[in-house]
Amino acid sequence: MEREDLGALLARAMRRIMEAERPLLEAHGMSMWAYVALTLLARGSAPTQLALAEAMGYDKTRLIKILDGLEGDGLITRAPDPSDRRAKVIELTPAGRAKFAAIQKDVHAMEDELLSALGATERKALRTALPRLADT
Repeated sequence: MEREDLGALLARAMRRIMEAERPLLEAHGMSMWAYVALTLLARGSAPTQLALAEAMGYDKTRLIKILDGLEGDGLITRAPDPSDRRAKVIELTPAGRAKFAAIQKDVHAMEDELLSALGATERKALRTALPRLADT
């Protein structure tokens, strides 16, 4: 039997993870893209709207609607960048940090359940390899 292409395997695994994650996010009133934005903001890796859009791989004009919703829910603030008034600096509010932590707790529990089919060594290897593969 030929080995299956890595892209096909990863695509199926990603669909399975997203299908399991979607109801968790919906229970928190959050879309997948809004959660991606919160995740990047919580890591401090996207200080401006443009940097956030680029980090997400998301259209900067479509991101505005997501940010409007997050701001309307009191989860983020946007302010002019002191070094470039045309740019907006985005920050999580305390409510945004709490919401992110609650969602992440549920997501991690789902991931642990999903990965329970693997042995401890396999789980560790997967969690070690994926970030390296994603960042290359």
